[in-house]
Amino acid sequence: MAEVERVAAELADFRRRVEELRAARALPSTERLSVLDAALFELQHVVDVLLPRLERGLPAERDNGVRRAADEQQLLRALFQRMPFPVVLLDPDAVIRRLNFAGTRLFGMRAGYAAGRPLTASLVPEERAAFRSQVAAVSRNEGDRSLVVRLLPPPDGVRRAGDASRATMTALRPQGEPNTSVLTVFLTGPDALAADRPGTAEGTGDADRTGDADRTQDAGGAGTARPGLSEVTRNTELMDLLDDMTMALLESPREPTAVLDRACRVLRGRFADWVTADLVTRGGGPLVRVAVHGAERPVPYAGDEAYGTAADTATGPRGTTGGPPAPDSLTATLAAQPPGDCPVVVEAARAGNAHLQVRPEDLGAFGHDAAGAPILARAEVTSLLCVPLRAKAGPVRGVLTLLRTGGRRAFSLAEAGTVDRMARHLGHALRP
Repeated sequence: MAEVERVAAELADFRRRVEELRAARALPSTERLSVLDAALFELQHVVDVLLPRLERGLPAERDNGVRRAADEQQLLRALFQRMPFPVVLLDPDAVIRRLNFAGTRLFGMRAGYAAGRPLTASLVPEERAAFRSQVAAVSRNEGDRSLVVRLLPPPDGVRRAGDASRATMTALRPQGEPNTSVLTVFLTGPDALAADRPGTAEGTGDADRTGDADRTQDAGGAGTARPGLSEVTRNTELMDLLDDMTMALLESPREPTAVLDRACRVLRGRFADWVTADLVTRGGGPLVRVAVHGAERPVPYAGDEAYGTAADTATGPRGTTGGPPAPDSLTATLAAQPPGDCPVVVEAARAGNAHLQVRPEDLGAFGHDAAGAPILARAEVTSLLCVPLRAKAGPVRGVLTLLRTGGRRAFSLAEAGTVDRMARHLGHALRP
């Protein structure tokens, strides 16, 4: 910096001397020779002294400025990541651009996975519209905003459903970007960061989150991971579930509706909060809902009507009796719902692909009730698993949908694989 200042002072003196030389043009022609010599001397001084100094000093100063700017950016990035509070940088439409380490723990997702996804998917459905509205207002430079929001439980299930956080928003204009972003800080209660406990690492699986995985020493003294108690317990539960499903299929009648109803009874409660079964009518006709089981009293199926067999609608499988559920109950709503109004069910039946959704972004994926409310929002669904029922080869014969609600742990990939095996077994059982 001092070198640049010296060069600037010499250039100012040079400019003054040039002005004096220009004024010498009024002298008689016989006296201009000495002025010409002085002008040549000044030009030579610029070429030999000033220009080399500029060439040496200005690039170094420019490099120092770039280095200082990079250091500042690195410092700001480290401050953003290490803030003890969850901090999120949002687009005007509430889409996540950046998420710091505390935010990954609060929302139960990695920063790379969160980027590009709407933050509203982590909020309870009834508060998403208000949150979007406040974010849009802040991005329009209408002032800072603050509101209390309730979060859905993360996939690892370490936070209770409905835990509240105060979101404080302020407008931020990143350098070189045309749009205004919204910097949002979440202030939580004392136990909101329960996932941040010893032994928990970001991005680990469910077994690592339990903190009870032990290690054993091999012959060379190196530590090898051994499945923890929680992981072994979950694997055992899945094996028991497969065994119970196999026994249910072996003992159930050959009627397709009875098969699906018994399968739903096995899965409801111990594996999912709500289970629905839809059957493809003979000849590739439309889907028909034949079983609904959930937190409320299950709906008795009406025999194998899709295949032309009549049954008493007041009597359920294996002699269960009881009148119909209340018309405004969720069970009655799901039982009366045409499967064709459920996009995720239609897609599974058409393409034969399973769908696993954690915190479904599209609340209309499982249709709406008579009042127009999304079923997923009404049931407070936090995880959805929809699988087609077919044998290893052949057409889709039905669709099984499982829903988990509230604070229950989201479906894992291991659980989805187990249900996929059950779906193949059910597909064999539904063959004509």
